[in-house]
Amino acid sequence: MAVSAAVVLLAGGQSRRMGGGDKNLMMFGGSPLMARVIKRIDLALMPAMINANGDPARYADFGLPVRPDVLAGYAGPLAGILTGFDWVRQAHPECSHMVSLATDAPFLPYDLIPRLIDGLADGADVAQAMSCGRRHPVFAVWSMALADDLHRAVMDEGVRKIDDFTARHRCVTVEFSGTPDPFMNLNRPDDVAAAQAFLSAE
Repeated sequence: MAVSAAVVLLAGGQSRRMGGGDKNLMMFGGSPLMARVIKRIDLALMPAMINANGDPARYADFGLPVRPDVLAGYAGPLAGILTGFDWVRQAHPECSHMVSLATDAPFLPYDLIPRLIDGLADGADVAQAMSCGRRHPVFAVWSMALADDLHRAVMDEGVRKIDDFTARHRCVTVEFSGTPDPFMNLNRPDDVAAAQAFLSAE
């Protein structure tokens, strides 16, 4: 199956557990956390967009379009994914799929996107990352054929949880492993301290 994908970088949250602000812009390992995420996934051959609420100018250094949630009120990652779908349909209608990624995970696998795409080989609608026995629903590749159903679910039915939406469709998982957990995310100051310990081992 031929897959052409665009990427949405989810940065629309409020980072309450980190004390507020844009945690994806904090310095980690000598660069902003989002820059580290982008470097690990290689966007050279894929269009990408940052989903972020508030002033888009703070992301100007990344040279990517910035779109706020299509649903007001910080409605969660599913709203960001819907925003990504809308952007792909408008700006890159040639793309068959969309990849969603959180921007607070500094140790993402370098082969994340190709392996997620390989997970669609048997005709799945969505392929999600999994590690250490846990699914990571925001790290996923989505068929653009789901766009209309997702719009109805979020805007008309009030669906807010990714799992509630993907339960309607064929969703598979792709297993990743490593130390630290490749999907370790930085939600709290303690997480940052723990993650710093792994930098010297890279």
